[in-house]
Amino acid sequence: MYNKINIHFKKVKKYLLLIILIPLLISGCLNYEQITTVKADNSGKMFLHYWTKISLPLDSVFYRQVSIFDTAYVHKQFSKKFLSLSDLESYIDYSDSTIHTKIEFNFTNLDSLNKLPGFRSASIFIKKGPEGTRIFGQSILPFFFQFGFNPENYFLKYVYYLPGNIISSNADDVTLNRLTWNFRMDKVKPGTSLKATFKPFRLAETPPWIYWLAGIVLLIVFVFLIKKK
Repeated sequence: MYNKINIHFKKVKKYLLLIILIPLLISGCLNYEQITTVKADNSGKMFLHYWTKISLPLDSVFYRQVSIFDTAYVHKQFSKKFLSLSDLESYIDYSDSTIHTKIEFNFTNLDSLNKLPGFRSASIFIKKGPEGTRIFGQSILPFFFQFGFNPENYFLKYVYYLPGNIISSNADDVTLNRLTWNFRMDKVKPGTSLKATFKPFRLAETPPWIYWLAGIVLLIVFVFLIKKK
């Protein structure tokens, strides 16, 4: 019994030490990137990448014990029935003294992401809009404030590929069906969210230019056959 209590105390002591030292050890800005591709049936894939500069005197193993950079901890958070994890890695880039975590997974439904621990307050959705449109939304979350990061040094980037023609959005950049948002956390106000309205492609994930291209090809073939006759 004593040994169990002693082991438990050592674990608690270790995690308390990590929480106290993290703001001192991670010296640079924290960057977060989220790239999501949504299909016509609301399934899709997501890529997450977050990284920061660190103070290197300590052994790299110590940094990887921080939950957000601990692959065992992250794997547990993403072990859900509604998604399949395809890639997970955490590493230190000694060339610029940064520590990174990359996560890639497929999901069965966009709404199901709200069940993930890191997205439970994100309110991610795609719902029906007027005149056959779809409305997309996601709230911005202060993921790492509990670790003592300064919001002035916290940068966010969100990229979404939506299955349709974009009608309107609050994105910083829109290129075809690709939307990009960039934030500095101290500039984010309560209630800040990603918003977009789009018209679904007529066929799953098929943009209109495909139809025009197919029509031109058929016309060329038709003209060629007539001339040949």
